[in-house]
Amino acid sequence: MMNWPIILNIAKTHLITKIKQTSTAALGVTFGIGSYITLVCFMTGLNAMLDDLILNQTPHIHIYNEIEPSKKQPISLYQELENSFNVVHSIKPKLTQKKIHNALPIINYLEQQEEVIGALPQVKTQIFYIAGTIELGGNITGIQSLDEAKFFNLNDYLVNGSAKDLEITENGILLGIGIAKKMALKIGDRIQVKPVTGEVFPLKIVGFYQSGITDLDNIQSFANIKTVQRLLGKANNYITDINVKLNDIRLATPIAQQVERQFGLKAIDIKTANAQFETGTSVRNLITYAVSITLLIVAGFGIYNILNMLIYEKMNDIAILKATGFSGKDVQAIFMSQAMIIGLVGGVLGLLIGFGLAQLISTIPFQTEALPTIKTYPINLDPLFFVIGFSFAMLSTFLAGYLPSKKARKIDPVQIIRGQ
Repeated sequence: MMNWPIILNIAKTHLITKIKQTSTAALGVTFGIGSYITLVCFMTGLNAMLDDLILNQTPHIHIYNEIEPSKKQPISLYQELENSFNVVHSIKPKLTQKKIHNALPIINYLEQQEEVIGALPQVKTQIFYIAGTIELGGNITGIQSLDEAKFFNLNDYLVNGSAKDLEITENGILLGIGIAKKMALKIGDRIQVKPVTGEVFPLKIVGFYQSGITDLDNIQSFANIKTVQRLLGKANNYITDINVKLNDIRLATPIAQQVERQFGLKAIDIKTANAQFETGTSVRNLITYAVSITLLIVAGFGIYNILNMLIYEKMNDIAILKATGFSGKDVQAIFMSQAMIIGLVGGVLGLLIGFGLAQLISTIPFQTEALPTIKTYPINLDPLFFVIGFSFAMLSTFLAGYLPSKKARKIDPVQIIRGQ
C-alpha cells in the first residue's frame, strides 16, 4: 500500500528543486488554457452578437396575407375539361386584402397556446415623408411598442428615445436614422407623412431607429398601432401582420405549417426566413470550435514534451528511489503526482488569465451601426468553457505524466548507477 504523504512530499521536493523546469511546465499549461478561454469567449461572443443582429428583430413566425395568383383558375371549374391539359397565360394575382380577417381572435387563440410567449399585431403600410416640396418614399409600421421592446428588443435599436416614449406620446413616431439625417430632424420635431392614398398627417419625433442596414434605416419608421390605423382611416381591428414569439424556436416550422392549414394565411417560420444566415452561423461556430480544439491539442503536445524532459532529467533520482526500496508503482505515483500538481496550478492560473483577458477585451470600445447600443466588444463568459478548459488541463497533464512515468516505473536502477 502506497504511503501518499511521503510520495507527495517527494513530488513537492522535486518540483521545488527544479523550479525553472516546473515553472516552464506550469506556464505551458497556463498559456495554453488561458489562450483557449480568451479565444472561445471572444469568438462565441462575436457570433452571438451577429446572431442577435438578425434574430432579435425576426419573429419566430410571421403571419400575413400573401399576394399570389389563385392556385385554381376558372377553367379548372369545368368538369368536362378536368382531364384536359390546360395552359393559362398572363395569370394575375387574385384580388385580396392586406388585412388579416379575424386577426384579433387569431391573436387570442395563439396566445392561449403553451408554446407561444406572445403574438403581436402590426399594421404595415407605405408612406411618403414630406420635406417641403420633396416627398421621400418609405414604410411605417404600427406596433405595440412596449411588447415589441419586451419580445423583440426594440430598445436595442433606438439611438435616442425609447419604446415607452412612443407608448405615452399620442401621434409619436420612431424615425429611421437615415431619414432624420436627410431631413436634419431632431427629437421633438414634427414630420409630415402621407400614405399612398390619404391626406398629410403630422407626427412628433420621439426617437430614432437604427438597424444598421442603411437601406432599411433610410425608409423605416415606427408608430403606435392606433396611430397608423388612423393614418389609413381604418378601424381598430385592421391588422396586416402578426409576429409570434415561441418558447422553443425549434417548434417554429411545424406551428407555422399548422397556422397556414388552419387559417389559410401565409406563415413564414424563422428558419425559412433566415436559411442563408443560419448556414453562415453554423460555419462560424464550426471555425470557432475547430480553432479552439486545435489550440488545446497543440498545448497538450507542448505539455507532454516539457513533462517528458522533466522526468528524463530525474533518472538519477529514480535510481536512488528504487535502490532505497521504492517500488515501480511508487515511482510512477511520484511523477504522476508532479504532473497533476503542475496541471492543477497551471490550469487554475490559465483560467484566471483567460478570464482577465476576456474581461479586458470586454472594456475595449467597439462601435457598429448595426447595434448602436453596444459600446464594447461582446464576450461570452459561459461557465462551460471554463469547465472544459480546466478538465483539459488535468487530462492533458495526466496523459503527459502517465506515459513517461510508465517508462520510469520499468527503469533498472543498477543500469543507471553503473552508467554513472
